[in-house]
Amino acid sequence: MADQPLLLRHLRDADARVRATAEQALWLLWSRSGDAAIDKLLAAGIEQMQAGRLEDAIASFGEVIRRRPAFAEGWNKRATAYYLAGDFQRSLADCDEVVKRNRSHFGALSGYGQIYFQLEQFDKAIDYWKRALAVNPNMRGLEENIHQVEKLREAKRARSI
Repeated sequence: MADQPLLLRHLRDADARVRATAEQALWLLWSRSGDAAIDKLLAAGIEQMQAGRLEDAIASFGEVIRRRPAFAEGWNKRATAYYLAGDFQRSLADCDEVVKRNRSHFGALSGYGQIYFQLEQFDKAIDYWKRALAVNPNMRGLEENIHQVEKLREAKRARSI
């Protein structure tokens, strides 16, 4: 994690390849707990999640968290699995835990935005997407999300008048 500040700075490099490499390096850094058994369990949970076995993935990530509660990525991956399972409240709670451990985790910040979008809390969605972009300005899809949600928000307000 000592390398995180340097990598975060490189997210703003003039060279797009450097920015992409820095982002990839951050994800790799965040996925390392320092314990091979925990890393293996995290990888198994990711495979389960990708296979659509969300209950198994949630259990695997829960075990990662039980064994290594300070490891932010265990919380982040479980937040993602909860989101995919439609359990937005638990996903939000796990995002809270990620950000307590890693305030620069643009994935969790973006995740908050996705959850709040699903809950139709558009102002909060936009706020969190902007926070994610403040950390990682290369998340171009978030700019489009913000634009689309601003249009939805205005249409919703116009209907309520």
